[in-house]
Amino acid sequence: MLVNNPSGRIAVGIEFLITSFIIVVSPGTGVVYTLATGLARGGRASIAAAFGCTIGIVPHIAAAIGGLAAILHASALAFHTFKYVGVAYLLYMAWNALREKGSLNIEKKAEAGSTARVAMTAILINVLNPKLSIFFLAFLPQFIDPGEPHPVSRMLTLSSVFMLMTFIVFVGYGLFAASVRDQVVARPRILTWMRRSFAAAFMALGVKLALADR
Repeated sequence: MLVNNPSGRIAVGIEFLITSFIIVVSPGTGVVYTLATGLARGGRASIAAAFGCTIGIVPHIAAAIGGLAAILHASALAFHTFKYVGVAYLLYMAWNALREKGSLNIEKKAEAGSTARVAMTAILINVLNPKLSIFFLAFLPQFIDPGEPHPVSRMLTLSSVFMLMTFIVFVGYGLFAASVRDQVVARPRILTWMRRSFAAAFMALGVKLALADR
């Protein structure tokens, strides 16, 4: 993708923003967890979840820039080991969503002092997904001019924009979920349906990751 002139660079920048936005708003593990946290624990916890999901992107960006993603792509053992750890964690999240006292249990009074744990869970959800490393390895270079004098700096800039967009969008998802939390808590049948829905979503994402190829 050549961007040897200012107008071309602007066009590529706009294309990057549009593509990134579509990717960020698409349902995935981070979106599901942030929505679930907003419903289960309220706005503050949902922001922690959004922050954790965003931080969980950092290792994958580092892997893509450092070439570690290429190792995952080339080594079947490394990729599948990483992948099935991620699958196991998603299935654990599904089981946890179904538990009456699980971390995604929706109660009238959100548990205090749990934002750090929420953020750590969100980080793990994104870290334990090898497809993200390979995604960034394939995604970022498309927006780097082959003649770019500082490609690493350019990739870091684009990655920072992607992460900022992720945080903003996820906060929006989480705060929306938190805004309807009272209505959900007041209806026990909806609570049961929501727990089952989130469990099913985590299971589906786990199966999708299990079936993913390099």
